[in-house]
Parts: sequence; structure tokens; C-alpha cells
Amino acid sequence: MGGIIRERQGVPLSIGGVEDHVHALVGWRTDAAIADLLRHLKTRSSRWVHETIGIPEFAWQEGYAVFSVSKSHTERVKLYIQNQREHHRTRSFKEELIALLDAHGVEYDARYVFD
Repeated sequence: MGGIIRERQGVPLSIGGVEDHVHALVGWRTDAAIADLLRHLKTRSSRWVHETIGIPEFAWQEGYAVFSVSKSHTERVKLYIQNQREHHRTRSFKEELIALLDAHGVEYDARYVFD
């Protein structure tokens, strides 16, 4: 995934996840849409999983969540990404995402948070 991000002129700062999701902390350009990066990242990584690892049923969910992070919180976010397995022993990703959206006043339709 880091190579795909670099190919699009982004900077992968930390990438990690568990069975049902991935987090990527990315330094991104100001002249390109993050939606374009995510579309490319999902397409290319899916192809790699299908062809290289041989898991034909692998698929990303349709949506994604993107949050900006201030420079002063970068190290904290890197640690969070590195400790995903430990983190989700007590709280599912869905619970965590909804709590994050609620805490920051982000409006969403719960029917579409996960497909």
C-alpha cells in the first residue's frame, strides 16, 4: 500500500490494520483529491491480493472515512495505527468510528457507516 501511495506522490507515514479494516496515515498533496487516492489504492491493492496472494473473494467495502490530523498529533496517530489488534480487543472498529464521528459532530446516516 505504501508503494501505491508513493506512486501517487503521497507520503505513507504509517499503515496498519486488522482483519476488517486498515488505517493509513498519509501525507497528501494539496493539488489532488483524496477520493482519487482511495479509489486507486483500493483498485491496485485488490488486484494485488487477487493475483499475488490468491484470495479471489477479497473486496474492500464501498466507502471509507478520512480525517485530517494536525502535525502535533502525528506520533499519537502512528502509535494508534501500530496497536490496532490490542485496541480492538475491547472495542470494535464500528463502535470506535461511530464514537469518533459523534465526538466531532460529524453527521452521518448509520445505515451507510458499514455495508
